[in-house]
Amino acid sequence: MKCALLVIDIQKSFKARPFWSDLDVASWQQAQQQLIDGCVARGIPVVQVFHQTTDDGPFDPRQGLVTTLDEIDISPDLVIHKHRHSALAGTPLLDWLIGQNIQQLLISGLRTEQCCETTARHGSDLGFSIDFFSDATLTFAMTHPHSGISYTAAQIKERTELVLAWRFARIRSVPEFLADKPEAC
Repeated sequence: MKCALLVIDIQKSFKARPFWSDLDVASWQQAQQQLIDGCVARGIPVVQVFHQTTDDGPFDPRQGLVTTLDEIDISPDLVIHKHRHSALAGTPLLDWLIGQNIQQLLISGLRTEQCCETTARHGSDLGFSIDFFSDATLTFAMTHPHSGISYTAAQIKERTELVLAWRFARIRSVPEFLADKPEAC
């Protein structure tokens, strides 16, 4: 099955948000970079997705932050700019995937429970096989607006894995993927 790696929203915009934390960045960066490098070595196309808005905030390209985080070295085969949570909504990505005969999507990037999870669900609904790499996604602690309960990034990732697993995606780790035969996506 032919696959493509989606690297979603790994952009400087997030560092300008009040919730940014360096807590998990080093482990995420290592996994994300290994996944990118492993895909490149296997000839798997890499698609970089940027989220952008027009509201003068950090996701507005005029602010200069809709660029790759310094922690990551990437030379994508395709760059997509999106305005919605799913990388497949309102972008040319779906047409490109179909044109490339891609049937399987490898999901990574920022934020685990938002654009990464949304893209995984959307891709699954469109008929793609989805591999979701939680170790190659990054998110941040959140507080529930009604209950006041705080959730760690690890808890949010665990919840995302729970709701995606075998319904929308296969949950994988980067080391597991890299240990597979190169022809196995």
